[in-house]
Amino acid sequence: MTDDNGGLRWGVVGTGGIAHSFVEGLRATPTARVTAVGSRTRERAEEFADAWGIPERHGSYADLAESPEVDAVYVATPHPWHHPNTLTCLNAGKHVLVEKPMAMNALQVAEMVAAARDNDRFLMEAMWTRYLPASRLVRDLVGDGAIGEVSWISAEFGSNVPYDPDHRIFNADLGGGALLDLGVYPLALASQYLGELTVVGATRQLSPDRMVDTHTTVLVRGENGGTGSLVCSSRTTLPNRAVLAGSGGWLEIPHFWAATGVVLHRDGREPEEFHRPFRANGYEYEAEEVARRVAAGERESPDMPWAESLRLARLTDRIRDMGGLVYSPATVKAVPLG
Repeated sequence: MTDDNGGLRWGVVGTGGIAHSFVEGLRATPTARVTAVGSRTRERAEEFADAWGIPERHGSYADLAESPEVDAVYVATPHPWHHPNTLTCLNAGKHVLVEKPMAMNALQVAEMVAAARDNDRFLMEAMWTRYLPASRLVRDLVGDGAIGEVSWISAEFGSNVPYDPDHRIFNADLGGGALLDLGVYPLALASQYLGELTVVGATRQLSPDRMVDTHTTVLVRGENGGTGSLVCSSRTTLPNRAVLAGSGGWLEIPHFWAATGVVLHRDGREPEEFHRPFRANGYEYEAEEVARRVAAGERESPDMPWAESLRLARLTDRIRDMGGLVYSPATVKAVPLG
């Protein structure tokens, strides 16, 4: 199913900003190419395809899924459509990289995983952070014992977005809220280094219509006894860094979700700075991971396996439940917070 030079032929579902970023990153991968794009309208598909020189343009996602010129699909639609779009592509025999969060709740994620298994297709949540050179360095440093056993993690991701009820991040019908858009990054980091997480407590601030969270703080405890303080915000600009602390020192990761550098603080030593810039814009690394696993006949990535996506979905479900926010899979509507 791959093209002549051994790379994947990609189809892109959705034409928003992150779809443009993905295609930009993919261009740094010589063996990959984008052969098709699908949108809700033919006009949007044509505009995106013209911008990137993509040959196939489809006015529906289902049409793209049936294209014989596509091996793998990147799903870049708003959160509530991740589930149906992914099922459509998997059932059409395509491998799928789907944007985070993988779906609106754990039930939907479980259905997506089942479809990948039933169709013998690759499926991965696009947690691009885990494949960045700086993130791999952090993993290696922790694995080598540079800071001892990790016992505490702090991570925050916040940006001051002017309130607009029609903006996607404030619109409940589009799966809005700081937790799903931004909070998945701190949660994923804590899960990676603390193991299975228990939510000890959570607090939130709400949008003026009380339909979505705009600032959420979560305290977690890991299976190894470590703890974490995790914050996300759509109304406040935060320091936007992560700290992993252990028995022998700590790691500081500025802009940890898109990291290009790491500072290692070993007890009793001067700080050591490491720089790991992107080859393009960072999205190239997750695309290359998909290609590697597909070429090897594998159906999930060991760095972002299906079990991890299920674990993260259950976490966000639990955090939302604590605040009374419920997204309905059938109607993609949200119940107002109390």
